[in-house]
Order: sequence, then C-alpha cells, then structure tokens
Amino acid sequence: MNKIILADSQAIFRAGTAKVLAMDEDVRIIAQCTDLDRMHHAITTFPGSIVLFAASLQPDMSQLRTLLDTLGCRGIVIAENNDPASPYLQQGFHGVVYRSVTGPALVECVRSVAAGDTWLPPQLMVAELPSEDMVGTRVRDRLTPKEMRIVALIVQGCKNREIATRLKTTEQVIKNYLRSIYDKTGVSDRLELALFTIHHRALAAAAAEVGSKLEAEEAAAPQVMA
Repeated sequence: MNKIILADSQAIFRAGTAKVLAMDEDVRIIAQCTDLDRMHHAITTFPGSIVLFAASLQPDMSQLRTLLDTLGCRGIVIAENNDPASPYLQQGFHGVVYRSVTGPALVECVRSVAAGDTWLPPQLMVAELPSEDMVGTRVRDRLTPKEMRIVALIVQGCKNREIATRLKTTEQVIKNYLRSIYDKTGVSDRLELALFTIHHRALAAAAAEVGSKLEAEEAAAPQVMA
C-alpha cells in the first residue's frame, strides 16, 4: 500500500486529486494538508510516505528535500502550468506534475515514484506547453455573463445556497443554470466543473476576473447603501 501525503492550499484541486487517487486500490491518502506546518507534521508522523505537494506553498526546497530523505519519503511536486519542471528534478525530487495533469497520468506518476523511479512529465519545459487554449476559449465564449459568475463562485468552493445569496436569486435558479453550464462544458458535477475550469487557462482567467469583480462589487455595496 502506497501512503500518500497530499499538501496543497487549493481546496478544489486537492479534492480532485484525492478523488482520482482514491480509485487506485494500491494508494491510501493518509493526510491532507493546507499549509507547510501541517505538511511537515504529517511527514514526521508518517515516514516512508510519498509526499505530493504544491510548489505554490513555497517551501524551502533544500530543507524539505533533507527532511524527506531523512524520513525515507519521496517527493512529487505539483507545479503551476507555467513552471518548468527541470529545476525541481535537479533539486532531487522524484516527480513533477502540472495542475493540468490528467487522472491517468497522475496515477502513473505516483506508481512510478512508489516503484523507486523518477517520473518525468510529458512537457519538460514551459515552452513546450500549448500556446493557445482552444477548448477553454470556446467554452468561455459560450457561457453567458450570469453563468460565468456561477462558475467563478464554484471555483471558489461556494455551495448553491451561498451562490444564490451572493447573486440575489434562489437555489432552484442556480440549479437550472448549472444544468446549462454542465451541458456546455461536458461535465457532470460541480467538482468536475471546477477542475475543468482550473485546467483550461482561458476559462480559468475569465473566472478569476469575474470573481474579482464580484468581490469588488460586494465590498462596495455597503458604502453605496450608506
């Protein structure tokens, strides 16, 4: 049984990763961590684990590598889509996956590292990443402004009731919109929708922009009322 420590501050990505890995009978996620302190505690508590951690947590890579080696752990870096993989591999980590990684590739990476190998991502340098996100652009252009607002809030982890409150409508209306959004994106639930959005840069950028506008509108609302 391969013991996995999963460390990432992005709740949606962490949930999606856990869902994918849970389908492998040889994998057991023994800890999910949202910050460096929790990750370090989990590593010392569960020596010999595979540690799948986000580079965005910004650990001291040299210190982390020493800790992993001391406790017989192996590290896999979750890199941002615009990061090159080579520096992480040169630092001695055993694998690199991007946030756009597919489920099968993620499982293959974990199995390879568990077997003692080093796993190389298909794209070793950012220059090899696709310059255009045609799928994300097409879906973005098909979504209405109201649907994009809902997508932005889904990515933030909001439930239907909170979305309805923030958009000043009802939960049933949100459910109706979600059915339309699922049809347009080809997903079947909110988790898949969030992951689909994160994995397509054009759509993720649009959702982030809309989310920022929503927060600005909400912050300004009390001042307007006053």
